[in-house]
Amino acid sequence: MTIKHAVFILFMLFITFVTGCAGGISRQSRDMVTYKGSFSALQKTPDDYKGEVVMLGGRIIETRTSSSLSELIILQIDLNAALRPEDPDQSQGRFIVQTEKILDPEIYQKGMMITAVGTLKGSKALSIGGFNYTYPIVEPIEIKLWPKDRQNRPSIHFGFGIGTSF
Repeated sequence: MTIKHAVFILFMLFITFVTGCAGGISRQSRDMVTYKGSFSALQKTPDDYKGEVVMLGGRIIETRTSSSLSELIILQIDLNAALRPEDPDQSQGRFIVQTEKILDPEIYQKGMMITAVGTLKGSKALSIGGFNYTYPIVEPIEIKLWPKDRQNRPSIHFGFGIGTSF
């Protein structure tokens, strides 16, 4: 094997590695996270954690936009090792992602999964079914909107050219 071939192979391995890791939250944003506690503790007293950088995920319940502000109302879902919301049937509450940028409701649709890294700005009380609920408010540093086509379950494929997924 020549040096050119070895360099080419190493380059291809590097490109494969980099593109394989490019799908989620950036390393830079992950390194900024300062809050490592549970969502339930954060949700109980969000004002105690103002200024902390959090990484939260979940499913979009609603997208609200105005001329000056966009808000994503999120049903919190714990993140898996890939930093993707894992079990859509398990939640510890809700939170709001709030930004001065326009978040188009056609892109940030109800039911889409997201992971967000951002600064905790405090809380907001809104009504859910007739009672007040306190939402932690996160100003995003980075938002990852997960594609719909990828399911939150492992898939197993069988066959040679034909098969199924479970």
